[in-house]
Amino acid sequence: MSLSHLDERGRARMVDVGSKPETAREARAEGMVRMAPEAYELVEAQAIAKGDVLRTAELAGVMGGKRTAELIPLCHPLPLDSLSVRATLVPTLPGVKVEAVARTTGRTGVEMEALTAVSISCLTIYDMVKAVDKGQRIEGIRLISKSGGQGGDYSAPDASPDREGS
Repeated sequence: MSLSHLDERGRARMVDVGSKPETAREARAEGMVRMAPEAYELVEAQAIAKGDVLRTAELAGVMGGKRTAELIPLCHPLPLDSLSVRATLVPTLPGVKVEAVARTTGRTGVEMEALTAVSISCLTIYDMVKAVDKGQRIEGIRLISKSGGQGGDYSAPDASPDREGS
C-alpha cells in the first residue's frame, strides 16, 4: 500500500480528488478525558469556575471541526452538511466521553473533521478543568466508523452495533 499524500519522489502533496464522484459521506469518532473523582464531581455539579464544561466542549468541537483544513496540512477544505458533538459524563471513568459525527456530500471523506472535533473538545475539557486536575488524561481518540467513497465503509472492530449518532 502506498501513501496517497506523497508523490513519486516522496514529497508531500495534496491528493487530487477532482475526478472522484460526489457521494454522501459520514464519519464518527470518539475520545475521552479521564480525571480525578473530585474533578469529575465538580464538572457534574457545573461548579468549574470557567463555566459549563460539557456544552463549551461541544461548541469548541464543532468550531474546531469546521477549521480542520486550516489545522491539518494537505487536508481538503470541505463543505460540511452537518457536524455534531456530544460530551457525556461517564462516572466509571471517571470523566467525559466525546463523540462526533460529521457529514458531507463531496469527493473526499470527513474522518479528519470528526477526529478534529473530538480532539478539540477533549482539549477544551482539559483546559477548563486543569485548575483542579492537571493530571487529566486524553485517551482513545479514534475513528469509529465511516461510510461513503471509493474506500468503502469502515467500522472499528470493537464498535458497538447499536451506537447512536450524535
